[in-house]
Amino acid sequence: MGLLEVAGALLALTALFAWVNQRWIGLPTPIGVMLVALAVSLALVLAEAFDLAPAAAGARALLARVDFGETVLQGMLSFLLFAGALHVDLSDLARQKRIIGLLATVGLLVSTLIVGFGSWVLLRWLGLELPLVHCLLFGALISPTDPIAVMGILRRAGAPPSLETKIVGESLFNDGVAVVLFLVLAGVAAGQTEPQPAAIATLLVQEAVGGALFGLAAGWLAYRMLRAVDSHDVEILLTLALVTGGYALADALHLSGPIAIVVAGLLIGNHGRLLAMSARTREHLDAFWGVLDELLNALLFVLLGLEVLVVSLEAGPLAAGVLMVPLVLLARLISVGLPVAILRPLRRFSPGAVRVLTWGGLRGGVSVALA
Repeated sequence: MGLLEVAGALLALTALFAWVNQRWIGLPTPIGVMLVALAVSLALVLAEAFDLAPAAAGARALLARVDFGETVLQGMLSFLLFAGALHVDLSDLARQKRIIGLLATVGLLVSTLIVGFGSWVLLRWLGLELPLVHCLLFGALISPTDPIAVMGILRRAGAPPSLETKIVGESLFNDGVAVVLFLVLAGVAAGQTEPQPAAIATLLVQEAVGGALFGLAAGWLAYRMLRAVDSHDVEILLTLALVTGGYALADALHLSGPIAIVVAGLLIGNHGRLLAMSARTREHLDAFWGVLDELLNALLFVLLGLEVLVVSLEAGPLAAGVLMVPLVLLARLISVGLPVAILRPLRRFSPGAVRVLTWGGLRGGVSVALA
């Protein structure tokens, strides 16, 4: 099966599942298509157990052609991050910078450590020996959040805009920080990075700070080019070039591509939108990136739902997976509660902010891609 056939099959499934969700279920599109994909996957697994459906083998063959990590990290992620950053108000983000910064850095590190050490203890209790650094790798990959599922619910419930900004801002930045942390730990596990705190901190700063500065420079260059023309077709093409070329170049320079694209997206979405685009261009740009964001999220969640077909159903891994759920939730609660407790003497938080941030910190494609 060639690339065109794989892409065609996945897009056809995504369109079908989105139609089913829109027609009969009515959930936000990413969640609806994932639930439909999950139901189809479980039905195929059950049917295969009774020798009723050879289609499961075909679905597995399709998934075998998809490198999930490559597809998400080197394909979808840059577009999703840019689309998300494009619509974040920089003034709102600046007002919430302390809590977002703590959640995306200290909170993510705390979550990584709790999940890493906790999973190491639990796995040893189950008789599954795994090196501590591999458990920390799991902690790093499971800690970044993807709030796409909960945002629609919060908007319909009339949640305060400040809470929405915290959730979205944390998600935008902790994806990049998590990828950097994961790569550093992977280097330690492979013996490519010295397991010394100073060496690890230097690499983290190089990737994260370097990525932010690179994103600022790339975004400024794109902003200057946008100001020089007044054609929505060309300006949309420039944003696509910024996302694809900027991400690839940052990666080649060993800088954080996700952080670079978030910073560039914030610059274009605020200064670029106000100072370099006509009203007509803004309308076309928003429509284009809105559709692309919706399409890629739907495709991503379909892939997540279909992953059931390739998950090991052996008793040991299943038991470990079940035990990881409360551990990850506990880590999320502590990693949210600690930054809020640090900042509470300095500012007020919405009632129930910790609960909403805890349960709103769902996991998504980045976690599966890193795995």
